[in-house]
Amino acid sequence: MTRNARSILEINNNSKDHLTVEQIYNCLKEKNKVVLATVYNNLSYLCEQGLIRKISVDGYSDRYDKIEKHDHLICKKCGKISDIILEDLTSKLQNQTDISILSYELKLNYICDECLDNENPSS
Repeated sequence: MTRNARSILEINNNSKDHLTVEQIYNCLKEKNKVVLATVYNNLSYLCEQGLIRKISVDGYSDRYDKIEKHDHLICKKCGKISDIILEDLTSKLQNQTDISILSYELKLNYICDECLDNENPSS
């Protein structure tokens, strides 16, 4: 693994947020001289190796996240992504589909409190 890939993995795994390519690039360029294409290439490599995961949400930039098992809440208004820990559904899904499931990603769409507050401001 290259030095840049290790640095990107460290940035991703130490973040409490779901970072975009641009956010990762800005963090990385503080430590190393790097171009944006290098960040894209290394993120692709890290995803292929199963070391990080990409979260895609229609209408928003892709985000990157840790591999540890968790699911996501995604606000349909602002695109905010939050982690949520739910019961593992693998066995239930396998029983319903009659196939062996390697993994799954669950994204729950909702409207976050901040967007709800903006829709219904208190007088």
